[in-house]
Amino acid sequence: MIIAVVAAAVLALIPIGAIPFASAAPTLISQGKPVTASSVQSATFPATAAVDGDAGTRWSSAASDPQWIQVDLGTTATISQVVLRWEAAYASAYQIQTSPNGTTWTNIYSTTTSTGGVQTLNVTGSGRYVRMNGTARGTAWGYSLWEFQVIGEFGTQPGSCGTTNAAAGRPATASSTEAAVYPASAAFDGSATTRWASAFSDPQWIQVDLGSSQSICQVVLQWEGAYASAYQIQVSDTGTSWTNIYSTTTSTGGTQTLNVSGAGRYVRMNGTARGSAWGYSLWEFQVRTGTSTPTTPPTTPPTSGPVDPVEPTDPRNPNFGPNTFVFDPSTPTATIQSRLNTIFTQQETAQFAPNRYAVLFKPGNYTADVNLGFFTQVAGLGMSPDDTNLNGHVRAEAFWFGGNATQNFWRAAENLSVTLPAGTIVERWAVSQAAPYRRMHLRGAGNQIQLWNGGDGWSSGGFMADTKVDGTVVSGSQQQWYSRNSEFGSWNGGVWNMVFQGVSGAPAANYPNPPHTVIGTTPVVREKPFLYVDGTGEYRVFVPSVRANSTGTTWFNKTPAGSSISLSQFYVVRPGTTAATINNALAAGRHLLFTPGVYQIDQTINITRPDTVVLGLGLATLQINNGVNGMSIADVDGVKVAGIMFEAGTTNSNTLMEVGPPGSAASHAANPTSLHDVFFRIGGAIAGKATNTLTVNSDNVIGDHMWLWRGDHGTGVGWGVNTADTGLTVNGDNVTMYGLFVEHYQKYEVIWNGNGGRTYFFQNEKPYDPPNQAAYMNGTTRGYAAYKVANTVTTHEAWGLGSYCYFNVNPAVVNERSFEVPDTPGVRFHNLVTVSLGGVGTINKIINNTGGTANTATQRQTLNTYP
Repeated sequence: MIIAVVAAAVLALIPIGAIPFASAAPTLISQGKPVTASSVQSATFPATAAVDGDAGTRWSSAASDPQWIQVDLGTTATISQVVLRWEAAYASAYQIQTSPNGTTWTNIYSTTTSTGGVQTLNVTGSGRYVRMNGTARGTAWGYSLWEFQVIGEFGTQPGSCGTTNAAAGRPATASSTEAAVYPASAAFDGSATTRWASAFSDPQWIQVDLGSSQSICQVVLQWEGAYASAYQIQVSDTGTSWTNIYSTTTSTGGTQTLNVSGAGRYVRMNGTARGSAWGYSLWEFQVRTGTSTPTTPPTTPPTSGPVDPVEPTDPRNPNFGPNTFVFDPSTPTATIQSRLNTIFTQQETAQFAPNRYAVLFKPGNYTADVNLGFFTQVAGLGMSPDDTNLNGHVRAEAFWFGGNATQNFWRAAENLSVTLPAGTIVERWAVSQAAPYRRMHLRGAGNQIQLWNGGDGWSSGGFMADTKVDGTVVSGSQQQWYSRNSEFGSWNGGVWNMVFQGVSGAPAANYPNPPHTVIGTTPVVREKPFLYVDGTGEYRVFVPSVRANSTGTTWFNKTPAGSSISLSQFYVVRPGTTAATINNALAAGRHLLFTPGVYQIDQTINITRPDTVVLGLGLATLQINNGVNGMSIADVDGVKVAGIMFEAGTTNSNTLMEVGPPGSAASHAANPTSLHDVFFRIGGAIAGKATNTLTVNSDNVIGDHMWLWRGDHGTGVGWGVNTADTGLTVNGDNVTMYGLFVEHYQKYEVIWNGNGGRTYFFQNEKPYDPPNQAAYMNGTTRGYAAYKVANTVTTHEAWGLGSYCYFNVNPAVVNERSFEVPDTPGVRFHNLVTVSLGGVGTINKIINNTGGTANTATQRQTLNTYP
């Protein structure tokens, strides 16, 4: 009786006509039901207070983002309305979500412009659990609700799931057809001898227009031999914004009868992974509905309007897409090795192919020989590298290129411990650019890791950080290398430019012979975020804290400092995802985890929320199309972008990535934005074009290993083909770059306009392909400096810089100087080298008008300090 009275009182507060009544009047169904929340401010503000019917009690959360509160209705209900009665601590961005099981969630309402107060939301959805998922607070406090009221009805709509195929003969469209004899309409014609078949690529979809919004209770798919191994059944009222009502990554084809719950005018099968080498093919695609009149859409839309729902992430069983392989200690060794061998065979020479892979090992001990080819990442899923030990190898070889490792790019080894086989003392990491060896532990004081192919070729530039090598690092023919915050037993070797920063076991500083630059500490750095599995089996992302004046690793005999984020707060991006969907996820307050693949980006990815994490697996690649700018980050605190490659499209983009808009001036010293293993490619795979590659406008940004590359080989390369003026432009103040590689741009390769900038290790090659001197002139100056500090800058410092030329198209071309800086006491450069590779071309001066000429006669020139 009390519940009925309260329900009547609540309904009296709702405007007449606000509820889209079906055959029976919906009622308040959440009051007094079990409720849980992500946190409570204190015991005074429990989650139960939001469903107790008392306007004088409230739930209040911790003062952080995100937070949630959810109610268990006890059984599945049809939800028509949600009423939120906010205390002053409201959510400015949140979603209302439903779930059948409390783990897999579907958005039924989303906003980023909430202003609090009493919000009556007309919604359409069903589920046993209903959740308010807050992603951005409107105040400095937490989230606080006087009441969280769910209005709806239990049981099914009158009647049961019908047997009539509501899709029969209805208008149908598809993403593609294999040929005219396999049209989309054939899947809805009622004939078991005609079929729709798609093109042989992922993703593909087929959809049917039911003519009006219907309550969908069942979908039947009759697959031909070309089936989907991963797909979603989706519904939409518009044909543009889609909601998942069923999803699988383990389909085996055949006839599949799927009981579902959802409503929409359009129904779509969205295939994301094929089960065969062919396309997708359906004999029949049947849709069944309830026998009652379909629910009328709400007549009073929510204040901010609904957005395309964002797929939830199950942090214990995430869908990492078709190109990620996760192993645990129970996986047979032969199974692991077979997969590793298959990937390597495919990727050994595939530097411009589209395939991307990640191989992840849960904590434990394994026996495996991991030989990494192009666009392959291997990583452990422990909190420490020592949580995951591989007895065997994690290696990179250059036998495919005759032992020459100067093109061994784009691969990664992270967060693993390696114990070499008995009787073996040599590990090999023969790489050049964009091949990080991070957070690794090579065990054995008598062992060594070779940074070249062991006697039969060159290697050209690499990066090692947060790593412990118990034995010796042997650089061999490695031309340049940057090691940061690591612990070595010892180091042996050096060619042109070896830089050590915050490294115990570094050699003595003795530039230029041998060419060792040693910096004792790292002034300010954040290590790269990483994926791991906690002790309960939940996937999480660890975000290391910023460290000041640091040495050594973050983890060996230490507890890493930082914060941990459940993968449930990430949108897991899989191949085929559009830029619009990615932006929708960001607007909903989600972080991004890109799974391995190449993503076609046709609108700028906009990151506006402080502390957003964008993490890529398997060198996930964003191909920037239609001339848009690839990614824009607002002038906010603490954004982290890691493990992502940007590929310029064939239509010129002005900028591939921008950190902060022009004119950014806020200080982010306490919580800087950081970029980790972020790579850029213009040409090589396609004839890409971009005027500017990376522009940094925000202050205090940290760059932690980046390669900005205008292609000198591959497809779509040439002076007038893959055009690109400038690699890096820094307009912000107090920006720091660690391990900066910038190559082959056609004008200034780095332009630094901000004060207080610092660069630790710089590697550069001039463009190979100027056809003549006239084509490569900066006014009356022969060519452009690789590194230009603007004349207005008063403070800037850099250590360990190399710039090389190889003008093979026309060896008569001369570059006047590699470094161009203002002559002022606050601008200082340390340990510079220029090289004419093989004596092909000339660099006249090192910096300004100082330094010897690198040419055929004297191929290497060095300078210890300037001024």
